[in-house]
Amino acid sequence: MKKECSEDLQQTVLRLQREYLERLPRSLELARDRVNALRQGAANENTLADLYRCFHNIKGTASTLGLRAISEGSSEASELVAQLRRLDCRTHRQAIAGLNARLSELETLAGEAVYPDPVATEADAALMSHVKAGSRTGSQRGCIFLFDTAPDAISLANQLACFGYQISYFSTSDELRAAMHERQPDAVVMTVSAIDELADLRDQHPLPFLYLSESNGFAARLKVVKAGGKAFFLKPIAAHEIVNTLDELTIEREPDPFRILIVDDEPEMADYLSLILDATGMLSRRLNEPTRILEVLTEFQPDLVLMDIYMPGCSGREISSLIRQDPRFVSIPIIFLSSETDKTVQLRAMRVGADGFLTKPILPEDLISAVVVRAERTRILRSLMMRDGLTGLLNHTTLTQFLETSVAGARRHQTRLCFAMLDLDFFKAVNDRYGHPVGDQVLVALARMLKQRLRSSDLVGRYGGEEFAVIFMETSEETAAQTLQKILNDFSTLSFKAGANYFSCSFSAGVSGFPSFKSAEQLVLAADQALYRAKNNGRNQIVPAKQTAD
Repeated sequence: MKKECSEDLQQTVLRLQREYLERLPRSLELARDRVNALRQGAANENTLADLYRCFHNIKGTASTLGLRAISEGSSEASELVAQLRRLDCRTHRQAIAGLNARLSELETLAGEAVYPDPVATEADAALMSHVKAGSRTGSQRGCIFLFDTAPDAISLANQLACFGYQISYFSTSDELRAAMHERQPDAVVMTVSAIDELADLRDQHPLPFLYLSESNGFAARLKVVKAGGKAFFLKPIAAHEIVNTLDELTIEREPDPFRILIVDDEPEMADYLSLILDATGMLSRRLNEPTRILEVLTEFQPDLVLMDIYMPGCSGREISSLIRQDPRFVSIPIIFLSSETDKTVQLRAMRVGADGFLTKPILPEDLISAVVVRAERTRILRSLMMRDGLTGLLNHTTLTQFLETSVAGARRHQTRLCFAMLDLDFFKAVNDRYGHPVGDQVLVALARMLKQRLRSSDLVGRYGGEEFAVIFMETSEETAAQTLQKILNDFSTLSFKAGANYFSCSFSAGVSGFPSFKSAEQLVLAADQALYRAKNNGRNQIVPAKQTAD
């Protein structure tokens, strides 16, 4: 598999080499015009800046693509241009002569169109070592076998089913054995008292076993540990207390791929970087025209920007400053990737908001490591800023921003969208009677049920206090209301424990829809009014906003 991928990489690099060599004569023609201007005394500071950028770009791209002779010749030429910026008039003639000679050599190399071997195979191997193997992923709830002879076991099974799990309940060991012979579940929840009786099942089926116990003593807990149990729960147990553990053990979630924006006016260089990043599972986008940077940042929402420092029309430093002036993009990491080795130039680049400077040519593993470390940090910081600390849902500010962009997208693509506001019924009484820690359990349980029962495309947030909100993508008001009604029916059956007391909760909700309501503000107001009506009508119900229209 790796050999095939490596061969594909080599073929792609060869293609990029050919495309670059076909385009190189045009770049050298521009350089020749500037050199002729120098020889004729008609040059200015812009002429030298253009020449330096031209040779610098050729050096970086050629070295990355394995075109060593062209890279070395361009490096010498860029050094001569740098000297011309510093030398007095008496020594200009010698520097210009050397520059003209280097340019002639480059023109000869480009004219011969010699296609060298692909980039070193060790680089290929390093790259392919980062390619992810396929794995099972998804957020679909799994199949759980529950074995317990206690009278409340059926109630626990029903409550777990409310969170989307497929629950099979067994009251005898023979029934459980027969079922596991026919089908292997994703996890088994069983009583500690049956550990010895069903020891053979653990040996035959290497899957997570979770244990329920009526005793909280050391002996019971040690017995679970020795049996390889993944979790210990003390009876009586509420369903929401075990759901988080089941999710962690049974659902393999592959995180969203890092989104990397590559800004480079050299198409072959951008393609090569994209090839490396995409091969490791990242999602890259190439931008060869820097003037579209703000538009692409808004649309693509990258986790990191990888940018060349020398580009025509505007430099990477200028683009970086431009990005940092927009509050929306202040936190996006920017890494400069350039063949520039002057530490002074590198430090000047860092002062305008860059987070790193990588020097061309760069090994694939070094590029990947630098990108992943900074992108992961961005994800963590962004998540902390976007999410509610208790429930893990989107916070009020973030959800409001998503609603604005979602409405704009629905208007652009002429699709439907719904917004719902939910409020727990009599929640103040729960806090007053049982205390805020118990109230927090109720909030977390509703948040978890919403996340698990709604689609991954729907956005769920904590609007404030005991209020929640949902953005339903491409959904009608009727469908959104029906979905929430099913969740309400199941949520109201959950049992919460406060000391020796058990209680249940419900919620009320109002639902508004686009295009019936034309803006985010109208959607929020309409849903809030519908929620108010649901409260006045007795709570524990879902009310569509159109019922409140005059």
